[in-house]
Amino acid sequence: MGAFIHDNFMLKNKTAVELYHKYAKDMPIYDYHCHLSPKDIAENRKFNTITELWLEGDHYKWRGMRANGIDERFITGDASDKEKFEAWAKTVPNTLGNPLYHWTHLELKKYFGIEELLNEDTWERIWEQCNALLQQDDYSVQGLIKRSNVKVICTTDDPTDDLHYHEQIKGLNLKDFPVKVLPTYRPDKGVEINKDTFTGFVGKLEEVIGKKISSFEDYLSALEERVEYFHEKGGRISDHGLSEIPFASFEDKELDAIFQAGRNGQTVSTEDENKFKTAVLIHLAKCYKELDWAMQIHFGAIRNNNTKMFSKLGPDAGYDSISDQGEVAVPLNALLAAFDEVDGLPKTILYNLNPIHNELVGSTLANFQTEAGVQGKIQLGSGWWFNDTKQGMIRQMNALADQGLLMHFVGMLTDSRSFISYSRHEYFRRILCNLVGEWVEDGEVPNDEALLKKLIENICYNNAKKYFSIEV
Repeated sequence: MGAFIHDNFMLKNKTAVELYHKYAKDMPIYDYHCHLSPKDIAENRKFNTITELWLEGDHYKWRGMRANGIDERFITGDASDKEKFEAWAKTVPNTLGNPLYHWTHLELKKYFGIEELLNEDTWERIWEQCNALLQQDDYSVQGLIKRSNVKVICTTDDPTDDLHYHEQIKGLNLKDFPVKVLPTYRPDKGVEINKDTFTGFVGKLEEVIGKKISSFEDYLSALEERVEYFHEKGGRISDHGLSEIPFASFEDKELDAIFQAGRNGQTVSTEDENKFKTAVLIHLAKCYKELDWAMQIHFGAIRNNNTKMFSKLGPDAGYDSISDQGEVAVPLNALLAAFDEVDGLPKTILYNLNPIHNELVGSTLANFQTEAGVQGKIQLGSGWWFNDTKQGMIRQMNALADQGLLMHFVGMLTDSRSFISYSRHEYFRRILCNLVGEWVEDGEVPNDEALLKKLIENICYNNAKKYFSIEV
């Protein structure tokens, strides 16, 4: 039997093969949204085992293992690294049809040269081979990033972070590590006024700015001060994770009382919560616009649904899912219009987790593409989280092509905590080339080499390089 992951994996027609190998395969990676650790990058961490590299913090794999009946001890518990890897290896054959099966074997081949299928018969041999390679210097964090042909990494950072690891990275020898690693401003704790993290966030914000926050106006000034701090450190992107798109009209005089209630740990009404969120987002969007930042909005996740496991493991442990938010179109249009009304609509990428909203969001974008000279100012973000699957990516690209201009799409993001998840870009590029190849083979688009080259290279890298205000 030939290798499962071969040169033309997922490329089902001649045009797809040509597009992938001539234009997509060797394009650099612009990782504009991820959850990689700046500390690990700065300190050039070396992993002792493949379990540390592969299973530590990867809730995609954790969910698969739980569905396979694996005891939590072998997932997030105190089992040894070897036992955890064995448990994952026994799970892998059962992930057929899930992108985990593809990702696993793409990563084994790309980073370790392993073409064997991972299962209960091969796991120990693969465990030994991977661990031996991980001891080599070029398998450190920085080595893995360079091996992946990455040019830019934008991490996800709290506004109160001092960003000292980013400063440490900036001081590295560019010859040894020619990759820009920049912070992304993620103020979720400062927007979610009804969550128990809000009061602590305000207190921490006071500490880092060295001033007391006595009013809502003070609060907005403090958030803006941290935006400027991130800008000084090279940040050019923000990110907002919202369970639902908020919008409520407000009077300025109402906001201070709402802020004070939240600051004191009181639960505010849903209407007041939406007024607060709307006001904060309008102010921040205007800040981003003035600094020529891009604003990302991820919405549609319902998080920490298993209360028993949340109490044991905390957030980001694999107990989140897709939300069925009832109303999206009205608040989304209203929020973007409110940004625009005060000349505060920045470049914006919208990621909806529920794929039923693809066309809805895609059609909304066209209402706000109003800035001359900026191509694709408002973007339909790539298939995200539960949609970074083959079908999810195809659905998103088809919706974007139907409702907007695929030519200006900024392409794939990694959205991962793993330093070898860059294979997801290869996965995306193969799916992209196959989709466009099908259009060509079916006679739906012309077989115009220059036009197709531009489309593929734009989506793989060039659009992101142009869209974000980061020199590469």
